[in-house]
Amino acid sequence: MSTMAVPDVAVAPVDEGFWTRTRKVGLVLLALGLLATVLFGALATGEQARFTLSEDAAGAALEVNGTVGAIIFGLITLAAGAAMLAGLPKRWFIPALAVGLVAFVLSFLCWQISAAPAGQNFMPLVNIVRGTFLLALPLIFGSLAGVLCERSGVVNVAIEGQLLMGAFSGALFGSISGSVWVGLFAAAIGGSFISLLLAVFSIRYLVDQVVMGIVLNLLALGITGFLYERLMQTDAARYNSAPRFSNWEIPLLSDIPVLGPALFRGNIFLYLALVLVLVIHIALFRTRWGLRTRSVGEHPTAADTLGVKVLGLRYRNVILAGAVAGIGGASYTLALFSFTKNMIGGKGFIALAALIFGRWSPTGALLAALFFGFADQLATYLGAINSIIPGQFLAMLPYLATILAVAGLVGRVRAPAADGKPYIKG
Repeated sequence: MSTMAVPDVAVAPVDEGFWTRTRKVGLVLLALGLLATVLFGALATGEQARFTLSEDAAGAALEVNGTVGAIIFGLITLAAGAAMLAGLPKRWFIPALAVGLVAFVLSFLCWQISAAPAGQNFMPLVNIVRGTFLLALPLIFGSLAGVLCERSGVVNVAIEGQLLMGAFSGALFGSISGSVWVGLFAAAIGGSFISLLLAVFSIRYLVDQVVMGIVLNLLALGITGFLYERLMQTDAARYNSAPRFSNWEIPLLSDIPVLGPALFRGNIFLYLALVLVLVIHIALFRTRWGLRTRSVGEHPTAADTLGVKVLGLRYRNVILAGAVAGIGGASYTLALFSFTKNMIGGKGFIALAALIFGRWSPTGALLAALFFGFADQLATYLGAINSIIPGQFLAMLPYLATILAVAGLVGRVRAPAADGKPYIKG
């Protein structure tokens, strides 16, 4: 078979009347812009808000008066909202939304940085970018695992368990062997084990995929917790002291201001995550395997009639997804920390949210994961400068954005048509 088309799903047009999605979002941006201009502008001080291009207060910096910056960026948000409310063409929706949201965040930061105690009224951009990618790493791997599964028609709620088993396997076998590469391979196998169970019970025995995913998360938590207490706690030197991947610096690129030190002085997991996003995106949308995967996720019956082995392809993709998530789990134990019970702490569910927010696309999942990572890093930064904004409030913002995305406020999102639906070969 040389070619195969993926049938389109007919969607009936919806008459939204005057209050189109663009105008609704514009109204929200208007409210945010008014808040930024009036409130942030009033609370900001006349001190300079410094965005340093280094890791500390020294060196070059972008400076703006706190009050002036808060007001100007607030007005930009207002302008973006007004343009959308006036009926901006659909092709300008995403750029206008991005400008409005970025300006709102900058207005907020001008207030916070200028109001910080003396000696702390600066934001080190290198640390912010580095921290964003570091916190987003397990989310990137986890959301890519979700893309591989759900584009094939299998709901992957077990990302949490795959990440956890990968972290545990990497720490255990890396410690026993004394090799980071053995640990990395073991992490991929550990994640694949959880995925294999998901595939067998969901595809072969038609168990509800969401329920099966939750059960597998609990199974991974139980297995790793039990073995942690029996092995790692009793003899940490032997079973929980895996070697770590060192950072690899890429010449020339690492000297680029801000992005260079953050992106090109990282460990293997950072580079591997970015490469996997590119490879999976190209494979999914530019290769025969990708065409077949998408057809199985949308119309498995049509794919079957054209010669695609639906069940076999789903098995392979689900197991591959587990390997990707397992490597993501190892980004904790082979680069940062020793293993502890339940160390993933819900990151798998955040990765699932990033998958939805990113519209089941590798590049979309990457951007969503970075958004979550930035929110986490921003909460950490504001805590360091003793901000009056509770860190818990910032931590909930990515989830609120996901709810808005699923509700369709920032664009219609639709899962693959056959996602979660068992296929019984006729």
